Amino acid sequence: MKLSNEFKTIRDNFLAAVNANEPAEKQNELYGAMLDELLNEAKKQARAEAEGLIAANPADAKLSARERKFFNAITTDVGYKEEKLLPQETIDRIFENLTTAHPLLAEIGMVNAGLRLKFLKSETSGVAVWGKIFGEIKGQLDAAFSEEEAIQNKLTAFVVIPKDLKDFGPAWIESFVSTQIDEAFAVALEAAFLAGDGNGKPIGLNRQVQKGVSIIGGVYPEKTSIGDLTFADSATTVKELTNVYKHHSTDEKGRAVAVDGKVVMVVNPADAWDVKRQYTSLNAQGVYVTALPYNLKIVESLAQVSKKVVTFVNGRYDAYIGGGITLRKYDQTLAIEDMDLYTAKQFAYGKAKDDKAAAVWGLKAVSYTHLRAHETDSYLVCRLLLEKKKKKKKNTTHNNIKL
Repeated sequence: MKLSNEFKTIRDNFLAAVNANEPAEKQNELYGAMLDELLNEAKKQARAEAEGLIAANPADAKLSARERKFFNAITTDVGYKEEKLLPQETIDRIFENLTTAHPLLAEIGMVNAGLRLKFLKSETSGVAVWGKIFGEIKGQLDAAFSEEEAIQNKLTAFVVIPKDLKDFGPAWIESFVSTQIDEAFAVALEAAFLAGDGNGKPIGLNRQVQKGVSIIGGVYPEKTSIGDLTFADSATTVKELTNVYKHHSTDEKGRAVAVDGKVVMVVNPADAWDVKRQYTSLNAQGVYVTALPYNLKIVESLAQVSKKVVTFVNGRYDAYIGGGITLRKYDQTLAIEDMDLYTAKQFAYGKAKDDKAAAVWGLKAVSYTHLRAHETDSYLVCRLLLEKKKKKKKNTTHNNIKL
């Protein structure tokens, strides 16, 4: 289902309210507005599709027999009063949408554990040892498996379904239900994997998880900022990012970690432009490209607070969703005209492998206008041209010396 910019704006307002810990009434109001807009858009698209179709719906043919049976059953008068597990094909599509439409969830490496609610954590150690063909076997590899971790943080979202579903068909119902779950879960998962406090939710990247950390009331303390990133100029940026990579290049126990090409920086969308503008240039093919040292990946997330960034190593954060997705008709009396209310439930787990897998940094990106606030526009242009001329002269002198 294609979502309009208007819906995305309403969704962003809801996420901003969640991040700002606005009162529950305000969050509920914005969440209701998001669902209302989604319903309006879905109905418009469904009617447009229905007008061009006859009795046989080609979209229905794309559904499996299990999916058609499931979504046809929703249209009955009874509905689902007990929990029903969504078809696995539908869950797989929701998971695919979560990771493709939300880059942070993909970079974190979120894993769909299927119906399982537990997973094993392992840590390998040991080396292979050279020796003669018939010599003693001296090398030993150990795999230390910790106890099973439970995927026990329950994530629940409301799903509204119009009562006049019979006018559409199972393909549209599947798309409508999946889109609601996708959008609701994506907002919650991004916020939790990034900043969850561990109390009934995943432990976010910005939380301390070192051995012996003080946990009060199930809440993990926030990480403090290690330093500031300014991206002021090329030399400064290389120095700053070197510190970032060096911090992540060892684990909590001091063992080396390969981080080349694996470090991700999460920034607020508004702050991302302060970083990108410094390293965007026009190449020989006439295409603008943005390149940062060490192949640093920049991922934008509305859940990231402004003026701060979180860096983490891809593959060093355990993020799981499991238990399938269950759908159940909400049995409380709610005055929602022409709609049935359902709850969708899934379980999630999130925690960094150790405290050095992620870090928090202050963002104080600067520009020439910040550095020379007293300059006029014409003076600034003249200075930039002079700097360019000096650089060109320096390069020419260097080439002459080489010759």
